[in-house]
Amino acid sequence: MHVRTGSWVTCVWMLAAAMGPDAYGQFSVGNAGYRRHSFALGGGGSVPRGDLRGLATSPALRVNYGYRFMKNFQADFGFESVFHAASVRDFYESQFGDLRIKDYQFFVPMGGRAVIPLASNRVQLSAGGGGAWMTYRERIRQPFGNSDFRIDCPVCAARSGWGYYGLVGASFALDRAQMFRLGFTTRRYRGRTDGDPLGPIPAVRTSDQWLSTTAEFSIHF
Repeated sequence: MHVRTGSWVTCVWMLAAAMGPDAYGQFSVGNAGYRRHSFALGGGGSVPRGDLRGLATSPALRVNYGYRFMKNFQADFGFESVFHAASVRDFYESQFGDLRIKDYQFFVPMGGRAVIPLASNRVQLSAGGGGAWMTYRERIRQPFGNSDFRIDCPVCAARSGWGYYGLVGASFALDRAQMFRLGFTTRRYRGRTDGDPLGPIPAVRTSDQWLSTTAEFSIHF
């Protein structure tokens, strides 16, 4: 799984432009309506806990789509990546030379949240949770960047499993129409993974916890 941050940002701004000024002003401050769709992009850090205490606190990148099916309730689907928490720095000997191996931790949360609007919706508080797919993988650095030619890594380790998460967050409107918002969200993941040994994680079933906080920019329409 791989997310290109630039592609997400470009799509968000193209979507905002396509909606035009009429859509932008549809739900202005004081309107009792609410925007049904939202895309959020955030960056921050993630702290491993539980059986993963041997891992390091590491940077995290998060994207999230929300569908507001009621004024105070939203369904969520997201993707989150943590970078190199297991501190893997190995090499794979290929026909193109020694290729660097690094580790990544991926999360796919699926759930919902309650949304509490305050100050004429300029401030929104939220809390919720749901299920989450968790997978940790080693990957090699490809010799040709983003080309279609890819080298498999038969020695790269992988672990995965299911869990759940809870979240709390807050966001603040950046414009009068409340289309753009800035805020933060903290998610706590708990679950169990098994598979190959990865860094300090042994080849046994482990009870995993992560505390992840990101600052987020979001667009609502």
